[in-house]
Amino acid sequence: MSLKQFAEALPDYAKDIRLNLGSILSDQLMPTERKNALLLACAHGSGHKPLVEAAEAEVAGKISDETANAARGAAAVMAMNNVYYRFVHLVANPEYGKMPARLRMNIIGSHGIAKDEFELMSLAVSAMNGCGMCIDSHERVLLEHGVKPDAIQSAVRIAAVMKALATVHATL
Repeated sequence: MSLKQFAEALPDYAKDIRLNLGSILSDQLMPTERKNALLLACAHGSGHKPLVEAAEAEVAGKISDETANAARGAAAVMAMNNVYYRFVHLVANPEYGKMPARLRMNIIGSHGIAKDEFELMSLAVSAMNGCGMCIDSHERVLLEHGVKPDAIQSAVRIAAVMKALATVHATL
């Protein structure tokens, strides 16, 4: 099942989500491989297996194996990091921010694709998970690598739509 077919199964009250996904899928402003990698990372980041399956089918043969694995890796490591760093950011006691995380996150340095692409996927998943500390960190790195704010906003827009797809679909 494609992402479009997945979205077509949504009820009428979620028509905006369906239309927004259609806009994202037809958008020609973002490079196709980047868009597909973001769709895959956000699907995995949603944790909703039917959406993951639809995204995997959607991007099959359209992105390299390295990019697909990096997208999956970004979702996996952000699932862990977003919980930990959101805690560090939100807890009143500043002592936790001084402690080493002691969490393995090797994928961040060994993902096999351009750093800015991995950071963009990490930012999108972090936005889905609501980790302000991670959002700030990834956005800063992206800007340092010359990624424009409109590309960052587009990535977060994809994250928002994918999260909504997963949320509504999970209630059906």
